[in-house]
Formats: sequence, C-alpha cells, structure tokens
Amino acid sequence: MAGVRLEGVWKRFGDVAAVKDMNLEIKDGEFMILLGPSGCGKTTTLRMISGLEEPSEGRIFIGDRLVADPEGGVFVPPKDRDIAMVFQSYALYPHMTVYDNIAFPLKLRKVPKQEVEERVREVAELLGLTDLLKRKPRELSGGQRQRVALGRAIVRKPQVFLMDEPLSNLDAKLRVKMRAELKKLQRQLGVTTIYVTHDQVEAMTMGDRVAIINYGELQQVGTPDEVYNKPANIFVGGFIGSPPMNFIDAALTEDGWVDFGEFKLKFMEDQAEVLREANLIGKEALFGIRPEDIYDAMFAQVKVPGENMAKARVEIVENLGSEKIVHLRVGDITFLGSFHSESKVKEGQEVDVVFDMKKAHVFDKKTEKAVF
Repeated sequence: MAGVRLEGVWKRFGDVAAVKDMNLEIKDGEFMILLGPSGCGKTTTLRMISGLEEPSEGRIFIGDRLVADPEGGVFVPPKDRDIAMVFQSYALYPHMTVYDNIAFPLKLRKVPKQEVEERVREVAELLGLTDLLKRKPRELSGGQRQRVALGRAIVRKPQVFLMDEPLSNLDAKLRVKMRAELKKLQRQLGVTTIYVTHDQVEAMTMGDRVAIINYGELQQVGTPDEVYNKPANIFVGGFIGSPPMNFIDAALTEDGWVDFGEFKLKFMEDQAEVLREANLIGKEALFGIRPEDIYDAMFAQVKVPGENMAKARVEIVENLGSEKIVHLRVGDITFLGSFHSESKVKEGQEVDVVFDMKKAHVFDKKTEKAVF
C-alpha cells in the first residue's frame, strides 16, 4: 500500500489551465474524495495520478516513487504504477463471463492458473459474486456489473484504487446501498482510494477526507465535519450542504450586531471579538447560516427576542416528511429554514424564526474567505 502526493501540479490544454498548482497529500490507506462541480478538474487530476494524462508541471509520487515530473523527464506509464481504476462505465468485456472479466488482469500478467483461480474465488466471495461467475455481463443488473468492475480492480491487489464516479449510473436506492458496500470494502482492504464525484452526499458519507476543487483550484481539504462546519470560503460553504447555506449581505456594527436593514441579529461575544480583530466592523460582509440552523420559534430551545429572532413571511413549504424546508422572506431578504416535521407553518402566514448564532458564519466579501 502507498499514499499519493501531488506537488505544484498543473495541467494545461492549450491556453486553458484545467488544474492549477495542485498540492495534495493522500495518506496510506486513506479514502480521499475529490469533489467539485462538472468541469472543475477533478477527473483530470485523477487521470494524471493514473498516468492517462501527463502533468504540464509539478511532481506526482505514489508511495516514495516519483511517477511524473515533466521538468525532470520522468513519466511512469499507467501499467507500471501499480494502480487500479474503476470507471463510470463498467467497461466489462461482453463476450466474457464474470469469472473471465475478473481474471483478465491476472492472465495479462501471466499469473499461474492455480493462483488466478484462488484470487478470483476470494474476490467473488468478498463481493457476493460467487453464484454469478458463469454469467455474461448482459445477464447482470447494474449493481452486479459494478461489483464485477470492482472485482477486476481488487483482484490485482494494487497499491492505489482510483475511482471515477463509479456509482453515477445506478438508481438512487442502489447507489445508497453501494456507497455503504464500497466504504466497508475499502476498510477491509485498507487500500489507498481516491474517489471522484460531483455528489456532495456521496463525498460526505464515504470519505475520510474531502478535497474540494473549483475551476482547477483546490479550495479546501478536510474531514466531512470540517468542510461542513468550517468552510474555508464562500464556494465551499455554498457547495457543501443540501439545501445550501443561506448568504445574506450585511453590515457589522461595533457593538456586535449584524444589520440586514430589515432586521438585526446579535453575535456571540467571541464572534464579535473575531470581527473586531479582522477589522470588519462597519464594513459590508456576507453572513452565512445553514437552513438547519434556522428554526420555527415554537421548536427552538434558545429564544432571545430581539437578539436571535425575526418575524418572517412563509412563501413556500416543502414537506419532506422528516423535516420541512421553508422559504422565508423578511422585506426584500429571502432565505431557507429547515423546520421540525411537526411545525404547523403554512404558506402566507407570519412566523417567528430563531437563528442559531453559534452556527453563524461571516465571509469577507472581497476575498470570499471565511472569517469564522
């Protein structure tokens, strides 16, 4: 097993930089998620690690081995990197049985027949494919095909797994099941895994750490808790979380209040101190708060009228069963709240809403970086 390290990696296609100065260290045995919107550079990063793309600049290590360094003239081809890839398309050979699909990479390496037999049976048992070994891919469901593709990667016992949106072709229910199976499998094998997705739920539920990328630049690396609770900037705050974080233009006052014009809220004392130190008092900033930190006052544990409450008009109620996503308006300001499932709010009525100020965020409008 081995970790992976990218040092100052760039990838340019003509005048377009798809990946910009990527510095990322993935620990041995870690499940690392590369997350970002379509076209952000995450798949290009994965392809450079695999050797399917050569970096324009920078160095890539797998374990202690330098596998790419254009300046030093180093480029190790994919077949010699001891990695295995699983793609969005299962890429199975339609004329081969499940057994032969899994065995194929071992036969290519001229592994003795007896060892091939043992390793294929071992992997098939691990993935619940033992009863399907004689079937052809066309006789399998989507989930079974995906497991065969995983089996073909696992059977080689590589140092690193690279996975490019492997679950995106599955239906929602199967995707949830396969997420859990993949995570359990990775724990059992202990192999360093780099997993590309644009689905933040997938990222948050599967990864040990998440690397968030936008326009080819690394925005933040951290555990799911860290990127959710302490986003580094506006992009991360808005990208992580569903429904997304509310952002409201605000003025910060000397006495620790945030003034939206239509209403005001009071910061905690330690938050106000941070704002003073950041020299943001009296300036415009962006106030951020997640919908789940805005409550129907009937269900809020801490209500301080005038300090963490506002009266809002209910515009739309989305009843999800376990919660209600409520679209709220105060004057020209609109935001979302995630209310208790037993909340009785109805469209068109006025409701007292409570903001959990301990969970509030402030972003500098110029730099877009988080103050807290």
